[in-house]
Amino acid sequence: MRRYTFIIIAVAIFSIPQTNCRAVSPETSAILENLFRRILNTNNDNERIRLNDSVQVIIDSYAASDSVFVHKFSGLRYLGQILSSDSKVKIITWNLILREGGNRYFCYIIRKGARGEPNNIHKLIGENREESPAADRTYSEKDWYGALYYALQPFKKDKMTYYLVLGIDYGTSAISRKIIDVMTFTPEGGIIFGNNCFSKNENVTSRVVIEYFSEGVISLRMLSAKTVVFDHLASISGDQNSDPEFMGSEYSFDGYTLKKGYWRFISRVDARNKK
Repeated sequence: MRRYTFIIIAVAIFSIPQTNCRAVSPETSAILENLFRRILNTNNDNERIRLNDSVQVIIDSYAASDSVFVHKFSGLRYLGQILSSDSKVKIITWNLILREGGNRYFCYIIRKGARGEPNNIHKLIGENREESPAADRTYSEKDWYGALYYALQPFKKDKMTYYLVLGIDYGTSAISRKIIDVMTFTPEGGIIFGNNCFSKNENVTSRVVIEYFSEGVISLRMLSAKTVVFDHLASISGDQNSDPEFMGSEYSFDGYTLKKGYWRFISRVDARNKK
């Protein structure tokens, strides 16, 4: 079995050369699906890590390929792939749950290079934390808090392009988190998470973190390019307890809407499909 695993990974690597890649081998998607399925089916943490290392090898090569902005893997349930509407940034994410070591997040942020220049690839690895990402600070690649991103929207502030990202963090056994954050690129090519552009009740924060009961379902999505909506939270016990493990959906929506570079809080949003 180990020899078989080595062979299929080798095939994937050579099917996605580091440069001048015109197409991605159709077998690569099946190989990744097989690796993710085997990770899910084994209870041995060392085996999960070994299989995940193989996933990283494949995604390393894929992220560096010429096809990364025009290709998307189909049928992969455990690999997130999002492309910004300006087609300049792509994010690839997945997580690895370990029985003894918590939850690890893997994120590739690929920024399209200028004409004739290579793409810039940022590889981030994070772990779930007991504490929530702080609302009043910025993070970098080195201290990234860890999340699965599933939406990516460019917007302008002070004539600069920023990217709003929506993500989920399976924080603890009792609490999950949805995250609204802002990502930008420094002149030196680094990444900064967080920007003072979320305004609520005259308070301005760098990001929005929604914490709730881990077994609950809370939606967070883009209603339009300029509006984010999410479930209004209320105590699931019916009292005034506001601890996150007692919070769930009240079946109404709040949100943030973009005005002059700031995302401003709005209460009781009509989030119905306009059609």
